This record gives sequence, C-alpha cells and structure tokens, in this order.
Amino acid sequence: MNAGEAFCGECVCGAVRFEVSPPSRWCLHCHCTLCRKSHGAPFVTWFGVGKDQLRITQGESEIRWRDSSEHGRRAFCSACGTQLFFVSSRWPGQIDIVRALVDGPIDRAPSAHVYVSYKADWVDIDDGLDCYPEEYQSTRQRPG
Repeated sequence: MNAGEAFCGECVCGAVRFEVSPPSRWCLHCHCTLCRKSHGAPFVTWFGVGKDQLRITQGESEIRWRDSSEHGRRAFCSACGTQLFFVSSRWPGQIDIVRALVDGPIDRAPSAHVYVSYKADWVDIDDGLDCYPEEYQSTRQRPG
C-alpha cells in the first residue's frame, strides 16, 4: 500500500462496497459482548476514521442500521447480513469499520485489545498487544 492510497472493502456478497481515504485514527481488537455476539466471533477487529473519509461506492440502499446500545448504532448489509460499521454518540464524526472487510493492507496494524474484561473465557490473548479491561479512550480520539 502506498502512503495516502485509499483502501477498499465490501460485504460478503459484494452488494455493499466502500472506499476509505487514510489516515485511519486507530485499529484495535474489541472483546465486548455486543461485538462478539453481533459477529459470532471471539472478538472483532475495527479501525476508525472520520465519517467524511468513508465513501460508499455501491449498495448504499442495502445498508441497514440498528440501535445496539444507548449510544451506538451498527450497520449491516440487508442482502447477506454482513456487519459493516459502528457509530456512537460518544465519538461524533467518527465511523468504525470492520477490518476484515478490507482485503488488502490498511495504514496501521491493530494496537490493542479493549473490553477484555468481557472476553470469551476460551480465548487466550498472547500477541503482545496492550490489553484494557474496558475502552481505552485515546485509541478512539486520536491517531495511535
């Protein structure tokens, strides 16, 4: 990936496609219960960008949003069910994107695990990244 080069992603069925203009603000692994259960996975890797950095290039009409908490909303593809994005009133102007939807590299690697106090008890974390029992605020608010 060349510096400043956009990265592209899509849902499983390809109905929703998007492009992201770097830089990303952060990239991390989330172990919260809502992420685990929404994705059917032990944790979800997300990266965050400003809302103006995300451009839907195909299938905007296929995107559905649902409230997932008092402050958060999650988007998914109505055709295949792929979880796509997360927004929160706690971080206005930011959108979180599921890292696995981008096939190639992005501008940063994951830097931490968050909400590890909620992690699945059958998951061991031994990758050397920092672990935080809850949210690590600075990963959400500024580049890491």
